[in-house]
Amino acid sequence: MLIGLCGGICAGKHAIAEYLIQHQGFQLLELDSKYHQRITDEPEDDLRLQASRIRKNRDASDLVFDTPDALLDFALKRWQEKWVTTDIADGSTLDRFLLRPFFLLVSVDAPVSLRWKRFSDRCWRRQLDPPDLEKFVLWNDRHLYEKDIGRVYLTDRAQVRLFNSSSSLEELHQSLQVLDLADEQRLRPNWDQYFMQLASLAAQRSNCMKRRVGCVLVRERRVISTGYNGTPRHLANCNEGGCPRCNRGDGGGVGLSTCLCLHAEENALLEAGRERIREGAILYCDTCPCLTCTVKIAQVGISEVVYSQGYNMDTESAAILEAAGVRLRQFSPPSNGLIYLQGSD
Repeated sequence: MLIGLCGGICAGKHAIAEYLIQHQGFQLLELDSKYHQRITDEPEDDLRLQASRIRKNRDASDLVFDTPDALLDFALKRWQEKWVTTDIADGSTLDRFLLRPFFLLVSVDAPVSLRWKRFSDRCWRRQLDPPDLEKFVLWNDRHLYEKDIGRVYLTDRAQVRLFNSSSSLEELHQSLQVLDLADEQRLRPNWDQYFMQLASLAAQRSNCMKRRVGCVLVRERRVISTGYNGTPRHLANCNEGGCPRCNRGDGGGVGLSTCLCLHAEENALLEAGRERIREGAILYCDTCPCLTCTVKIAQVGISEVVYSQGYNMDTESAAILEAAGVRLRQFSPPSNGLIYLQGSD
């Protein structure tokens, strides 16, 4: 596993790398300082502070590389070990790293006022004069947003985005321990994650004005059919006025008999047909099925229903599925996306 950390000035990426090294058995992979001098255009004072970066491996020449490709080739040959780097500085490098299934990009951010305070504290410790807030903001904007060298291109593509508002290293370490960045499910989704992501993707095709729902039918880890909610074929889409009930904005449970929209589960079941479903089929849906869909699921012989979000009749649906011998479970994937690192107090 190779974790790449990127982010703004004093967001905390080096502190997180230090935690991974000290507490989770990672080793630091670095690029030679000469490479950084060729590709970066940082504020002069910030460059002077770079001497305070993690240098525990500086004497281990086999862990310091002349180019990103050399670093990546090394990690490829030893991908089952735990590595971390903070030396991804440009988009072309990132593109090559993201091709590898053992690589995880993690961005780190924090409020600009907090990052300025951290930067100032670091300056004082190094007996340097810190910049005022206005100058730091200008540095930050250049660091993140300047064309061709801005880091925002990297942070926007991160699989995990950390917001580090921690007030101390102890608080940061507690948050990281709970988060467990080394969880390998972040690298390659397990089957539940994979099929639930397909269901969420199907939901993006929904045209129903009430809510987007997607569904995937699976047997023996192979997709049988997919479905999303909306009006039947040859009718105007719901979002084009095809279903008067949905377009009136009626509340939940009101006027259901007049709704023209097929549910995602119904569409998937109709697409597959009972002969293709058979025993052992699993239905993945990003929302727990309603009663109408639940009885159809039981009728066609689905063995298991996996969902991510609750609905307003989960208890009733669960009772029907249990009576029909259909397993129902809710799936919760490991936290990705934007994650706040801060104390619970």
